[in-house]
Amino acid sequence: MNNKLVLIADDEVHIREVVSYKLQSAGLEVIMARDGQEALELAKSEHPGLLIVDYQMPGLNGLEVCLQLRQEPQAQRIPAIMLTATGRGLDMAQAELDRAGIRVVIAKPFSPREVLSCAEELLGQEDAEVAAEKVEK
Repeated sequence: MNNKLVLIADDEVHIREVVSYKLQSAGLEVIMARDGQEALELAKSEHPGLLIVDYQMPGLNGLEVCLQLRQEPQAQRIPAIMLTATGRGLDMAQAELDRAGIRVVIAKPFSPREVLSCAEELLGQEDAEVAAEKVEK
């Protein structure tokens, strides 16, 4: 898992570009997907340290992408941020979000600064968990 690589999956090109620009400006590497199936394939092949997925995308939605990735041994621990136009009223149980590895839900419209802040926090937590595992071994 590359903790500097972030996969952004959203069917809206301007969302991908704005989030990508903000993350790259902060020194992170970015790969992008236009839909859920492309996101799933990229996540499996590139092993990003973080997913930023839109809830509503053609094909697989963001939740389905994350749930399917949890079935892949090398991708089970990748945290995710979900972007959603449905806002805080997302009709989903916290347990389902947890099972999918979705740590943060951000309503559209959002501040790119907020996405960056959440991304940096989650990537930092992953770094700490990896270091703790190495110490335990």
